[in-house]
Amino acid sequence: MDVRGDFLVIGSGIAGLRAALTLAESGDVVVLTKADATESNTGYAQGGIAAAVGPDDSPELHARDTLAAGDGLCDAEAVDVLVHEGPKYVGELLAWGAAFDRETDGTPALAREAAHSVRRVLHAHDATGREIGRLLWSRVSVHPRIRVLQDTHATELVTADGACTGARYVGGRTGAGSIIAARTLLATGGAGQVFRETTNPPVATGDGIAMAAEVGARVADLEFVQFHPTVMNVKGAQRFLLSEALRGEGAHLVNEAGERFMTRYEYAGELASRDLVSRAIVHEMARTAAPVYLSMAHLNHDFVRERFPTIAKACAQAGLELATDRIPVSPAAHYIMGGVETDLDGRTSLDALFAAGEVACTGVHGANRLASNSLLEGLVFGARAADAMTTPARAAQLRHADVATWAPDARRPPAIDVPSADDVRDVMWRNCGLLRDGRGIEQAILRLEQWYPLLRTARAARAADHEFRRVSSIAMVGLLIARAALRREESRGGHFRSDFPSRDDINWKKHVADVFTRT
Repeated sequence: MDVRGDFLVIGSGIAGLRAALTLAESGDVVVLTKADATESNTGYAQGGIAAAVGPDDSPELHARDTLAAGDGLCDAEAVDVLVHEGPKYVGELLAWGAAFDRETDGTPALAREAAHSVRRVLHAHDATGREIGRLLWSRVSVHPRIRVLQDTHATELVTADGACTGARYVGGRTGAGSIIAARTLLATGGAGQVFRETTNPPVATGDGIAMAAEVGARVADLEFVQFHPTVMNVKGAQRFLLSEALRGEGAHLVNEAGERFMTRYEYAGELASRDLVSRAIVHEMARTAAPVYLSMAHLNHDFVRERFPTIAKACAQAGLELATDRIPVSPAAHYIMGGVETDLDGRTSLDALFAAGEVACTGVHGANRLASNSLLEGLVFGARAADAMTTPARAAQLRHADVATWAPDARRPPAIDVPSADDVRDVMWRNCGLLRDGRGIEQAILRLEQWYPLLRTARAARAADHEFRRVSSIAMVGLLIARAALRREESRGGHFRSDFPSRDDINWKKHVADVFTRT
C-alpha cells in the first residue's frame, strides 16, 4: 500500500514528535514508527533535560560546560543554538503541562549532573524522558493532520534525481509499500544495540544511519560512542541504567573494599564527564580484580526512594535496595555522538532529507555529550528541522571539511553464513568498545566486511524478516563505526585507543564525514 503525505517523519522520539507538531501547521504529516509510538530512547532518558533557566545559570555557562565535555570538538555554532534556544523550548513544555518536579514556590526543581557547574537539569523524578514523550504524544495523537503508522518499519529510503522522495516500509498492521513525501525527516534515534552491552532499548539499532548511508548521505563522527559508566551489572538481571542524577545527588563509587576511588583517577571525582568515569571504573576493576559499586547508603534513605522511584524499583527486581545496598555497576554503550551529518537546520547532504536527534550529527556534542543535553538537542533541533522543512529548499550548509569516500573491500571473500545479531554485537563490544586498539578494530572490520555482501544480497528477499532487518542495520552501523575508529589515531572523548592514548590536536582536531559507496 502506498501512502502519501506532505511530510514523512521516521521515528517517534522527542525530535520526531516535536517536529511533527510544527510540520502539521503546514501540511499532512505521516509519522512512521517501528514499535509502539511511545517506545524510543526518549522514554528511557531518566536524568532530565538541561537548560539554563536557573537564577545562577546562563546560556554562556551552559555553553562552557558543553564545550568542556565535548573535549575540543564541539561545533561552537551548534552549541550556541542549543543553549540559547533551549530555554524557549523547555518553557514551551512547561506551558503545555509537563509534570516536571517543582520546588515549594512552584519553580522547576533543578538537579546537578556530572560535568555541569550548576544545577540546571529539569526532571520528572527519574523518568523525565517518559514524561516528555507522554506530553508530546498526547498532542500528536489527536492532531487531525498527523497520521501515525505504528509497528511499521522503514526498510530503505527512496531517491530520485539526487533527492529523497520518501521511504519503503513493512509492517504488521499496514503490510508493505512506500510512503511518498516531499520532505523526509529521520528521527530514528540511536544505535546502542550495535554493542552487546547497552542501556538502549531493542529498537535502537541505528536504522536511520544505515538507511542514509546506503543512499550516499554523509555520516560523521561515528567513532565517538558514549559509554555510560553506571549501569547495573547483576548476574541474571537485565542491564539497567543508573542515572547520572544519582551521582549528582551525592552517590559514591566504591570498590570491593568500600573505598571511594574516583579521585585517584580524576580530580572531579564522581562528577567527572562520562568518558572519564567509565574508564576509571574499568581501570579500578582491573586493579582490584573485583567489581565496582554505586552506593547511596550515606544519604537520607527516604529521599533516595522518593527521588528515584523507577531506579529503586529496577534494583528491587534484581534483589537490591537502592537506598541501602551497594549496587554493582560497569559501563555500557549509551549514546552515539556521530550520525547523519546535518547543518544547523537539519538539512543533510541529500536534498529533501533531514535528520534530528541522536540519529543526526550537528557537532553539538563534539567527542563526548554533556549529560542531559540529549533531550534538549532533540527538542531544539527537531523544531528547527521542521521549520526548515516548511520553507523553500536550499542546499545544506555542512561544515565538515574532510570527507572520505569508501566501500567494503570486495577482495575479501564473503562469510559462509549470515550472522546473528549477537555475532555482530559481540564483535563490536570486544573490538570497538570502551577501550580500543588498531589490531582489534581491524579484526572487526574484517568480519563486518565479510558479512556485508551476504546481508546486502538477501535484504530485498528478507525485508519482512524483523530479525534480519535488525542484523542488517547493526552490521552496517558497526562497519561505519569501526572504519571511523580505525582512521582516528588519537584518543578523545568517547573514542579511546590504547595504541594512541593521547589527544592530538595538531592532526585530529577536526571532524571527518564518510560517504559510503557500494562496489
